Amino acid sequence: MPFAFTQDVPIDAELYQRIRDGLGPDLPPGLIIHMAVELAEGGLRYYEVWESAEDCDRWSEDRLHPVVHALLADVFGEQLPDEPARTPLPIIHAWGAGSN
Repeated sequence: MPFAFTQDVPIDAELYQRIRDGLGPDLPPGLIIHMAVELAEGGLRYYEVWESAEDCDRWSEDRLHPVVHALLADVFGEQLPDEPARTPLPIIHAWGAGSN
């Protein structure tokens, strides 16, 4: 079952690019779309759609968190901030490349 969410993160485009560079060019298994937009009040908002919540969680734990935690440790030391909450999005229909 598809899984979608938004997440507001208190980072800027420069740190976001450092994260992207650390992740490399390969798409995560199960990712349908990831979009990051700048918020007027600062920070970024992610919109993501995955084939399943399990695909998202697996990639987050195995690939994303090691990259993000290493970068945040440079800024915050050992006391890393809590991960921002995800706001689930109830999907009625998704239409685009790779969708059914």
